[in-house]
Amino acid sequence: MIPTLEAVSISVDGHIATIRLNRPDKLNAMNLAMWHDIRTAFRYVDETPEIRVAILEGEGKAFTAGIDLQMMMGVGAQVRDECDGRTRENLRRVILDLQDTLTSLERCRKPVLAAVHGACVGGGIDLISCADMRYCSSDAWFTIKEIDIGMVADVGTLQRLPRLIGEGMARELAYTARKFDGAEAKEMRFVNRVFESPEALREGVREIAASIAAKSPLSVRGVKEMISYARDHSVADGLNYVATWNAAMLMSADLQAAMMAGMSKSTPTFKD
Repeated sequence: MIPTLEAVSISVDGHIATIRLNRPDKLNAMNLAMWHDIRTAFRYVDETPEIRVAILEGEGKAFTAGIDLQMMMGVGAQVRDECDGRTRENLRRVILDLQDTLTSLERCRKPVLAAVHGACVGGGIDLISCADMRYCSSDAWFTIKEIDIGMVADVGTLQRLPRLIGEGMARELAYTARKFDGAEAKEMRFVNRVFESPEALREGVREIAASIAAKSPLSVRGVKEMISYARDHSVADGLNYVATWNAAMLMSADLQAAMMAGMSKSTPTFKD
């Protein structure tokens, strides 16, 4: 059964799941329910064999306006304790849990394609930085907004974005909170491609997702695992890991199906 969530919707068509931020009346501002729903949604994607790829998008006029300010204002009461040390420990645990909700995209074994239209603010950058690939429409714009509300971005942007676009540009965007559009996002290699409209974005990203879904699911999951591992380890560590992975996974039914299809010039069929 597809989970019914409060602030995120899930739909599945064939082997592709669409995870949609679903508070359009609030420009998909990320309230506490949405943070938790994101983790639930990507756990579902990970655990459902027939789902091979996920698309992450936003309902309505914008991808997301970022963290819900009412949620921010309520954090003090949520963590308050008579002991100052325990209050601060509680706050740390809240931050770590919010970090984990977004890390669920990386933890998900299936590729996640983020499709951004309209505004992508603050926590939205944290969110899509966890995706495997990012795409946007020409009306998209982005900003690392946290500095303008007097805080340090703390759920992933400062750790992931420099690896995607380089340290110098990440520092500029984080220090200034300036807006950048889809064309600049592509130039700095934050997004893979810019589509001319939200409709073209949805169609184009779905075509890419369908192409991935047609490949060996076991191999696609392995590629995600290897690239994610290599990002955080040395080349030698990555080579050692992929050798161990293929020693365990290479001799699969997927390999046989792909090789037979190649020889017969047919389309292979893979088990989920």
